[in-house]
Formats: sequence, C-alpha cells, structure tokens
Amino acid sequence: MKMSILIEVRLVSFLLLSISSVVVFACAGGMKALPPLQVVPHVDLNRYLGTWYEIARFPNRFQEGCVASRATYTLLEDGQIGVLNQCYKDSVQGEFSSAKGKAWVVDKETNAKLKVSFFWPFSGAYWIIDLGEHYEYAVVGHPNRTYLWILSRTPEMDEALYDSLLEKLQKQGYDTSKLRRFPQKP
Repeated sequence: MKMSILIEVRLVSFLLLSISSVVVFACAGGMKALPPLQVVPHVDLNRYLGTWYEIARFPNRFQEGCVASRATYTLLEDGQIGVLNQCYKDSVQGEFSSAKGKAWVVDKETNAKLKVSFFWPFSGAYWIIDLGEHYEYAVVGHPNRTYLWILSRTPEMDEALYDSLLEKLQKQGYDTSKLRRFPQKP
C-alpha cells in the first residue's frame, strides 16, 4: 500500500513538472529575444549638463500626473551629477513639483551609462542611447527597455526629427506605441 502511494506521488510530481516545463518553454518561445541595448559611443558630460525638456516618455509611476517635465543636470564638487527633475501636476497650470537626485557614470569608456538615485540606496539605469551632434536632443533608455525618454534643449521638437527618432527606437527594440507626449506650454 505504501509503495503504491509513493509511486502515485512520484507520477503526479513528474506530470506536474512536465506540464510546467511545457508551459515555460511555450511562453519563452513566444517571446522575442532582443539584442543588448546600444548606447552612443561617447558623451561629453560637460556638454550634456544643463536643462533638458521632456518631449515624450513611456508612462511610469514616479512621473504619474507630470506634464511640462524638465531635468537640469549640474556638476557637483565630488564629480557626481546633480539632478533636478521638475514638472507640473496634471496640467501646465497645476502645482509645481520637483525632485532632487544624483547621477554617476558607470561606464567611463563612453560616459553613456549612468545610474540615477533619488532615494538612497535605490538607483536606476540611465543609458543615453541617442544624442544629437550638437547636444540638441537626447534619448534616454533602460537596458530592459521598460523606461524611455525623448529630451530636447527646447520645449518643442521638429516633427521630422521626432519621427526619425521613433524609427531608430524601433530598430533598438522599443515599442514606440507606448510613448506619450506631454505639453510643455499652455
């Protein structure tokens, strides 16, 4: 009797493991593996400092309700980068909000891979994946492609440039249909 129960338990365990394996492999087979996210070859951090206006972004919980967002980067005495993110809540006439943080380079070869922290010890990847020749625009992403920002030195961006950035982002494996544009002016 005990041997029969042991055999049944092993059989059930084997069946459950087999079913789980089939489900996992079926799900994985439907997922498209993306190549590693490419960053720009080099960022001159002194040229990158200053104010950037958010043209578009993937929705995220920490910017929920933010419009007319902008980020200002400054060089700190310790070599890190001061980050000041600002926005209006819900509309350009809404309450003004700001958050201060720090960023630091994690890839000294390119200066294109940084970490940003607003609440120590938590930090997130900040990868510069496209950058205008004259630092007039920047595209910032995350290696797992869950975050994305299109930034400009001015509150507006030429539509032809925006469309060309979308094409480049699609080639990098981003689902650009998730991008949302928010007003910078009333």
